[in-house]
Amino acid sequence: MATGRLGIEETLGALNAALGPGGPVWFKETRARHLRARDFLAPQRALQARFRDGEVPECVFHAVAGLQGPGVAPVLRCARTSAGLELQLQRSAVFERVLGAVADYAAPAAPAAPGSRVLLHCPALRAAPSALRLSQLRAVLVADHLARALHAHGVSVRLVPAVRDRHMSTFLQQLRVDWPVASERAATEALRSRTLAELNPAGDREALPPGVLGNVYLKELVEERGRTAGYDPNLENCLVTEDLLSVLAELQAAVLHWPEVGSLDLAAGGAPDADGCVVVHVVSCEEEFQQQKLDLLWRKLDDQAPLSQKHLVCGPVKVAGVPGTLTAPEYYKYRHAQVCNASALKHSRDLAQDPAWTETFRVLSVATIKFEMLSTAPQSQLLLTLADSSISTKGTKSGIFVMYNCARLATLFEGYKHSMEQGLYPTFPPVSSLDFSLLHDEGEWLLLFNSVLPFPDLLSQTAALDHRAPGLHVTARTETVCKLLVQLSMDFSSYYNRVHILGEPRPHLFGQMFARLQLLRAVCEVLHTGLAMLGLPPLSHI
Repeated sequence: MATGRLGIEETLGALNAALGPGGPVWFKETRARHLRARDFLAPQRALQARFRDGEVPECVFHAVAGLQGPGVAPVLRCARTSAGLELQLQRSAVFERVLGAVADYAAPAAPAAPGSRVLLHCPALRAAPSALRLSQLRAVLVADHLARALHAHGVSVRLVPAVRDRHMSTFLQQLRVDWPVASERAATEALRSRTLAELNPAGDREALPPGVLGNVYLKELVEERGRTAGYDPNLENCLVTEDLLSVLAELQAAVLHWPEVGSLDLAAGGAPDADGCVVVHVVSCEEEFQQQKLDLLWRKLDDQAPLSQKHLVCGPVKVAGVPGTLTAPEYYKYRHAQVCNASALKHSRDLAQDPAWTETFRVLSVATIKFEMLSTAPQSQLLLTLADSSISTKGTKSGIFVMYNCARLATLFEGYKHSMEQGLYPTFPPVSSLDFSLLHDEGEWLLLFNSVLPFPDLLSQTAALDHRAPGLHVTARTETVCKLLVQLSMDFSSYYNRVHILGEPRPHLFGQMFARLQLLRAVCEVLHTGLAMLGLPPLSHI
């Protein structure tokens, strides 16, 4: 039997290569009505642009039909239709390959290069939680999610600033955000000396208020790096304070004193230098101008400042129907109260004070917030709706819905275990003995083809930061995990409501039951891994 992980990206790459020189033509189908007939399509219009009169040469057609290669899914048939070239996979073989190696599909497709280092800087965490705006909360959650994705990808990640405010530290724990804490500030003597040498000569320094050192001219740096780099053309001066120097000193120390140096593949040994590190400033749109100043000031005052500094700017957060400003702690309390009220309605009693449910309500509140904040591309504007309708197991777009289906899966496997202990079902057989040709429901293929099989590529995409691209700004696809988990939950819910997984305890039905349970094991792996990327534990009840 063939071995090795199958991949959507590998299959698409091989399909496009089989058509010859030119841009990508093939795409993966995702909708159930299309997947009844095909898994991949090369549209007729694209073929007409590639080949004269849209006629695919016979040699090319045979190359596609007989497609093989590392990571390429086995092909069943290729057909010419009015829609274009349609390709369908050998589904039972794909089921066998994927479900026989479930753990391979809950990890990134390709690990990062050895020695990859990323410093994530989230300036919003220097504020007190009571002053944290929703746009800043969004930046914090994006940074936390990106850090987990990078770490899973094999990247060495440092997080700055270390939080000194104990109230902020408590709030981050409440949000299940994993961030370092510190009690002392970094030393600033060297930076202060360099700052005094760079201060603008004009003005009476003695008249400056306490903690302010003076102005440093930045205009020449903006012009040197070029307007196309993305710096604001209005950047001219930066008022340097002791607090600002402390921020720079912490960034400087984080880059130069990287932990676990021995595990990094660094040339010539010794401590890592700044040039081998990528700094990503994750900021709200309101903080962008100030962060550009800090970026340039670091370059001006520190000859060892990293050459690669990128800015991931999160779009604004608007709240529908709410006058004034809602702070992050107020938002959490609001969602937590809604979760408790929804549970009271569902269970016909108030469980908010029940110790057995306290942690569940906290997790559900955080899940609601994270799916709201992270399901939209971070660069885009986010509109929040605080209506109670978003706190429901029936709303298919919410974090509550995902957690509900996580609990349904846990209940399903607990039900199998209980029935097995009673002697109704046999123990789970070796996976190699399962007959996956018994999986022929369209919902089963939707779960595998749209969620399990693409998941490794999705994890890699989430951790992809194109820091070599020109310009100041970088984009991140931190919305992809939330979107996949929501779609996976929708597909599972539809399948679960229609198909009776744990059938009657009759020997001739066990083969299909075990094949289905193995598929749902893979679904569990994807779901739990995706939730871990969000800092959320799986729940066994809601």
